Amino acid sequence: MSISLTQILNLVGSLKDDGDAKERFRSYLRDNVREVGQLRDYIYECLRSSGDQYNRALQDLVNHLATFLGFDSVFGRYHGITGAIGFDGLWKSPTGFFIVAEVKTTEAYAIKTAPLLGYIDALISDNEIPDREPALGLYVVGRPDADLRQLEHAITAQKLTHQLRTISVESLLSLADLYNEYDVSHEDVLAVLKPSLANVDPVVDMMARLVAQPPPPSDEEKIPPEEVTPAERQHWLTPVRSDEEQTADEVIESLVKEEHIYAFGERTPGRRHIKPGDLICFYSSGKGVVAHAQIASVPEYKVQPKVHHLDRYPWVFRVKDAHLYLDDPVIIDASLRSQLDAFSGREDKAWAWFVQATRRVSEHDFKVLTRFTNHP
Repeated sequence: MSISLTQILNLVGSLKDDGDAKERFRSYLRDNVREVGQLRDYIYECLRSSGDQYNRALQDLVNHLATFLGFDSVFGRYHGITGAIGFDGLWKSPTGFFIVAEVKTTEAYAIKTAPLLGYIDALISDNEIPDREPALGLYVVGRPDADLRQLEHAITAQKLTHQLRTISVESLLSLADLYNEYDVSHEDVLAVLKPSLANVDPVVDMMARLVAQPPPPSDEEKIPPEEVTPAERQHWLTPVRSDEEQTADEVIESLVKEEHIYAFGERTPGRRHIKPGDLICFYSSGKGVVAHAQIASVPEYKVQPKVHHLDRYPWVFRVKDAHLYLDDPVIIDASLRSQLDAFSGREDKAWAWFVQATRRVSEHDFKVLTRFTNHP
């Protein structure tokens, strides 16, 4: 039986810099949280919750996540004080490279770059880091705000891309999945984190999608039709991600609720096989299933002004009978996964594969994912 993060925090007590609760919590993470899937559940629980206890827990969880990427992680302070370096985490690579982490629950307020640069200089003065050359400051953002990319812009404008980076918690988790489940080395992880782009998310997102999707066919005929008769209703789960213009929830509200459409990419799995009458549910990345609808047309290649990034998502189809529950998502936690056919007979140590690409699900799983037993 899995134990929730809230239950753990209730047992260890209030997380404070001057108390023993933080050591109990960190010891629990070191001794018991050994799979990325379990860590993902805890991080998502933090992001769904509010308050200092969850913000501090998120900081510790992100530092523990660094060990899943091959780093030796040093936990920092929750709050800075005079006479102590206020970094959130220090990640030491076996290669001699250092990452000074700053964990932010949200990007919805101004974040200045000077403090993190100051932490790096202070660690150099204390001989924790030899010099600036092998050091990188990394902002790990829990809930990036699509309208507020000020931090990324500030890093670029100040020509600090060789010293500072941003990455979402979601992308850091995906990178950990790649490192632990596939042939991705610690050096590969460093190669992703160290390039010149200020935001690492697009690179990690691309890698995760490539792993989640089947190899692309050379032509239409090389995709054999699945064992489905034309009249048989199919059920689909599709992930929706935030981008630089809209959050995932805003995409769903704009397209599914207001425009009664959705759009797939050229290589979206299932794009050739969805048909009118099928049911589709929408997973808001890192949050849960937040909507479902009935597909009302086959995808057509056309320009739809309401669809952002038409070069990526040119195949548009209509939907109807949409139900949105953005404020009451169906959380894909360990308890719910145990009810799904998709996880029957398999260990879900890393479970992000289930929500990283569009996939067909069973009717039973669709009902569980949408909390409904009667669909149109």
